Amino acid sequence: MPRSEALGRGMRLTGLAADIRNEWRAGNRSRLARLLVVALVVIAIATFVGSIMTGAADASLANVWRWLIGEADQALSIRDRIIILDIRLPRAVLGMLVGASLAVSGVVMQGLFRNPLADPGLVGVSSGASLGAVLLIVLGTATFGPLFALFGFYALPVAAFFGGLVTTLLLYRIATRGGRTSIATLLLAGIALGALTGAVTGVLVFMADDKQLRDLTFWGLGSLAGANWTKILAAAPIILLSLAVTPFLARGLNAITLGEAAAFHMGIPVQRLKNVAIVSVAAATGASVAVSGGIGFVGIVVPHLLRLVIGPDHRYLLPASALLGGTLLILADMIARTIVSPAELPIGIVTAFIGAPFFLWILLRGRSNMGL
Repeated sequence: MPRSEALGRGMRLTGLAADIRNEWRAGNRSRLARLLVVALVVIAIATFVGSIMTGAADASLANVWRWLIGEADQALSIRDRIIILDIRLPRAVLGMLVGASLAVSGVVMQGLFRNPLADPGLVGVSSGASLGAVLLIVLGTATFGPLFALFGFYALPVAAFFGGLVTTLLLYRIATRGGRTSIATLLLAGIALGALTGAVTGVLVFMADDKQLRDLTFWGLGSLAGANWTKILAAAPIILLSLAVTPFLARGLNAITLGEAAAFHMGIPVQRLKNVAIVSVAAATGASVAVSGGIGFVGIVVPHLLRLVIGPDHRYLLPASALLGGTLLILADMIARTIVSPAELPIGIVTAFIGAPFFLWILLRGRSNMGL
């Protein structure tokens, strides 16, 4: 990149940061939210490109950049081409998809349950999705032959989707009574369902053979190490369809924060909103778990960080969460594959180091209001 162009981009980013700071001081949340979304788009692109350029292998950064901007198709050697096109690029794409789906699922669950602690990982939805995927891997074609025949390589995301859907429906039924959702019941029910699905998953792992055990090793802490274009082709349509639905939920989620009765009198079809929200969360979480394993805390960290800046308006919170969730997961993946290079940490360890202290801070900050 020419120095003048780089300086120009740096000045634009500095100006954007100054605008965000001014709107924050002025208290104009709507304009602040729009500026933040623009800033997050720029940051997400920069992080995506940085992920492609970063790794244990010494692929030439200059050659990668010339290839990315299309100046020289022959700039990459065969080795660099394999590293970039078959390893780093699908890994970055999958990280953006999974991070966006987990963050948006967290926003939707928190809005639906009117609960700042709702998150697919914390309340057992991810565990249910993992159970569906593990069932398919361990029992295989002998039990689920028709499913494989019908869905092909989409069978694993479909199985994880149904596992997450059943868990979400059970959680909603247990935690909601008389149109009101109990925070304490939600958390305890989520712990119980997570423990139950974990126990069944443990039995299935015990039954698995050596080959299946190798396939299941990444489920415990999550990883993007197995990213490839086949997995992206299987998961991307489900994730993108779920993300495309969520903007249409924004008005309803804003209204339901006042209570289901108030939302109904405002003309919101509450039951339809619940059904669409639950199915979209289960689909996004299930597809993500199927291709990356259990990655925790993204769905609770990202929405809270954004609410501190732009407030609770879901019209801006949903797209901002998708961008920041994808960026955060790509950054976590870059840390995971470089901090102990040439070895690699499971990405779930990195997100847990970030998310667990943040979760404790949320509990300590709001325990008097949440009745905990």
